[in-house]
Amino acid sequence: MSERHPIIAITGSSGAGTTSVTRTFDNIFRRENVNAAVIEGDSFHRYDRKEMKVKAAEAEKAGNKNFSHFGMENNLFSELETLFRDYAATGTGKRRKYLHDLEEAAPYQQEPGTFTPWEDVPSGTDLLFYEGLHGAVVTPEVNIAQHPDLLIGVVPVINLEWIQKLYRDKKQRGYSTEAVTDTILRRMPDYVNYICPQFVHTHVNFQRVPMVDTSNPFIARDIPSADESMVVIRFANPKGIDFQYLRNMINDSFMSRANTIVVPGGKMELAMQLIFTPFVWRMMERRKRALAG
Repeated sequence: MSERHPIIAITGSSGAGTTSVTRTFDNIFRRENVNAAVIEGDSFHRYDRKEMKVKAAEAEKAGNKNFSHFGMENNLFSELETLFRDYAATGTGKRRKYLHDLEEAAPYQQEPGTFTPWEDVPSGTDLLFYEGLHGAVVTPEVNIAQHPDLLIGVVPVINLEWIQKLYRDKKQRGYSTEAVTDTILRRMPDYVNYICPQFVHTHVNFQRVPMVDTSNPFIARDIPSADESMVVIRFANPKGIDFQYLRNMINDSFMSRANTIVVPGGKMELAMQLIFTPFVWRMMERRKRALAG
């Protein structure tokens, strides 16, 4: 953690909905004139798209049916922790981009599914913002969770997470239901061992819970809408959180536990704005004082 060079990390599995949290922070940073160094978690995968296909085929042939992007062997955990540590100390570090599609790849004249060369994080940024799979990973070798000043988990209930992944991969990527189901099953051990344990370390968790039947996610025709959901927001340390203010500002919200507020799904981004804008204010004020001192 660092007053001069703070870090915000959003962590959640593929299809969990971390993109909506990123969009909210983009709006906060723009409104508050915060210059953030943005890090995508995919850029710390070990293999590019072609290499991953080869490695997965080799693993399957060797009898490993649980080879996935969620696990330690397919990610650069040490390099990610080094980035967090270096940024907290100096305000810079090494990063790269993962080029998901033709639009992203075109400016670099590279193929989609490849990485750009490593480069220094630009100097002079106000904070580092990470969004990806592993922002709070702790293993015997690394402790990434110790570095961020604000750790946010995005965790839909599991059937909703699968529905979101199935919908995205089928509609946007052209995969079959069977192919996506196979991916879900292959990832499950790494999901249990590397994704779920992160939420012990997060400062705030957002969990969207559908209010419609999602008992069989593999036959769902669409994703339950925000208005068909509630969002459970849990604070690891509720000290300083003005729950009464949040309840007054968000209609139909209620407290389910002393550290947990439940809001309508359609109010999730409003809740994030109300909760995280003061966090960013305090970070920037502490940074200003530290730099002045």
